[in-house]
Amino acid sequence: MRPTSAGLFPLLVLILLAGLTFWLQRATEESPTGNGKLRHDPDYFVDQVNYRHYDATGMLRHTLYAAQLVHFPDDDTAEVTEPKIVYITDSAMVATANRGYLDKEGKHVRLTDNVRLVHAPVGSAAETVITTSTLDVVPDDHYAHTNAPVRIVQDGSVLTGVGLEANGLSRISVLGGRVHGILESHHR
Repeated sequence: MRPTSAGLFPLLVLILLAGLTFWLQRATEESPTGNGKLRHDPDYFVDQVNYRHYDATGMLRHTLYAAQLVHFPDDDTAEVTEPKIVYITDSAMVATANRGYLDKEGKHVRLTDNVRLVHAPVGSAAETVITTSTLDVVPDDHYAHTNAPVRIVQDGSVLTGVGLEANGLSRISVLGGRVHGILESHHR
């Protein structure tokens, strides 16, 4: 008996459906590279972040503001937009950037793109503005460093170098590499 086209049609539809089912299953099942825990996909967003850090005595030490925070569960890190770290100490310091990245403990912040570190004037010391492209900040220690080119401006004086270590409490910043500058003398 010879199969007719009318008899083959249901068999072809059944084979087509089986093939589509197999393809759909393969397309939607998670592979090791498609596992959500192994991908760097955000799990939540927060707008208008205002994170405050207090010391053991209950005194406010620093605040992190950001336009938006995006959290990544695979490594428990976060990316922030327009971060601003404000230190509440005798020698106030503010660090800003276009973007920032926080580690899982929130103890280390990497600021990138248009980074500005501003030491407010204290006593006879004028305001100091430090600019660079990237800056690693440890807010609890009032410490920041970078290996990128840096520019420091204070009361008309300008210094440039490559690399920086800055201590917010002592207001001491150490430039690395070849340092160039113009120093202005101001009599008070």
